[in-house]
Amino acid sequence: MKQQYNFWWTVELSVPCALRNRQHNEERLSTIAALTDSIGSEIFTEQDFFGNELLFLRTSYNGETGIDEIIHHILFILEDANFLGIDIARCYRVDNQAWDTQHYDAFPPLPVGKGLVVMAPWHEDDEIPADRMPIYIYPASAFGTGYHESTQIALSLLEEIVRTGDTILDVGTGTGILFITALKLGAGKAIARDIDPDTLSEAKRNMNLNGINPKVCELSEGDLLKGFKGQVNILTANILLNPNITLLPDVRRTLKPKGFAIFSGMTSIESHMFISVMEASRLEIDREMKIGDWWGCRAVKSWG
Repeated sequence: MKQQYNFWWTVELSVPCALRNRQHNEERLSTIAALTDSIGSEIFTEQDFFGNELLFLRTSYNGETGIDEIIHHILFILEDANFLGIDIARCYRVDNQAWDTQHYDAFPPLPVGKGLVVMAPWHEDDEIPADRMPIYIYPASAFGTGYHESTQIALSLLEEIVRTGDTILDVGTGTGILFITALKLGAGKAIARDIDPDTLSEAKRNMNLNGINPKVCELSEGDLLKGFKGQVNILTANILLNPNITLLPDVRRTLKPKGFAIFSGMTSIESHMFISVMEASRLEIDREMKIGDWWGCRAVKSWG
């Protein structure tokens, strides 16, 4: 039986802002996150006790990896002269939030994009704006409640391009919010994959909330695009930087000639690394969007 880890490790590294320039330090910190197979990272600044400004990398790792192994790997990398001045500041364990036990008022109706409103099921009887289509999502442990900026980016980019009869492939589906939205906008078929089989039950529950016919959706356990042979009109991946980068080499073969790929779950700082790999995979940006510190884009095949 697969062991489930309901936590992750977070390690924070710091470097004095006065050491070299900020862009160079950000690039060095982002490189460490990539080299250590981080599942997510962000860069921020803080002042120390003496008022000196420090640049921090907060990077997270799966709970299945021991913290000693993670720290040993980071320390090995920091021995390289390219990372001079960077130190481990702190590390700690973060437990998953039990979203389903949070107070219901924490999830009010949320307008997204031009014509969507994300609603928890207990708001089903609330008045819905005439110009918005409700997407009912139960806030649970699966990723994608609609209240995170990365999901709002993906929904906004998706809303603009769904055509009647489209087939959508939702990689790392979580709650299923993206493929459910596509189907309600007129898509004809959805294929939803997630590496964690436990999240698929959440997707099924949200399908029922939205009146989605199970015959038009294929739910399956899957690791990114491994083993997938078909072609689709739309591919969505609201996941993190590293899995998004891992996904890229298989995206072009998966898209139909006029298809779109939507990528989200990355910070603005991480976007530069992602774009360079995406362009090397012969994909080009059709539109990009930023909300807060989060960034996402819609891409098409490049023919140059």
